[in-house]
Amino acid sequence: MPCKSCGSVNQRKFIGEIGIHLPGPKNIDKPVLWVFPEVVVCLDCGAAEFAVPEAELRQLAKGDAPTG
Repeated sequence: MPCKSCGSVNQRKFIGEIGIHLPGPKNIDKPVLWVFPEVVVCLDCGAAEFAVPEAELRQLAKGDAPTG
């Protein structure tokens, strides 16, 4: 599938480590939600795309502090 940003097919998959923080100053003390998704990176323009795994997505949807 071509890059959504530049249309290039010069892409590669990597394993990512991404820390997601809940927004706003009221959440400053809540822990980070770590996800380890497959990330597709366009090697021409640098655009990257990933999907949050289902279990972590449920935590984000609740807006609660991440656990575990």
